[in-house]
Amino acid sequence: MNTVTYVFGIIAALIALAVVIESLRRHHLRERHAVWWLLAGLAALVVSVFPDTLGWAAALVGVTVPTNLVFFLSIAVLVLVSIQHSGELTELEAETRTLAETVALQDLRIKELEKAVADALQPRRNP
Repeated sequence: MNTVTYVFGIIAALIALAVVIESLRRHHLRERHAVWWLLAGLAALVVSVFPDTLGWAAALVGVTVPTNLVFFLSIAVLVLVSIQHSGELTELEAETRTLAETVALQDLRIKELEKAVADALQPRRNP
């Protein structure tokens, strides 16, 4: 590995970590969403600082080409993030449905009360 590639890998990993940390700091990203991205950024930093660890990890799990291990792990992280977001989306849909039903019931009650008040304020006619 030449020096330019080595330095580029370290800088890219540090930028990725900095973006995640800054997003956390500015509250653009919540902690539970940032876990996978922090783990991926730290793994990228370790591999960029110690490039032999990728070859060691690939040999450990039986992957012939270390780059394939990187692709597999990247896809695995993206799948886990997708599953996490799907679960949260399901929860939000249920909460939205409950809120919409509550608002509809309150709207009906308000209309009924307004009608009752309007009927009570109208002068009564004697037959």
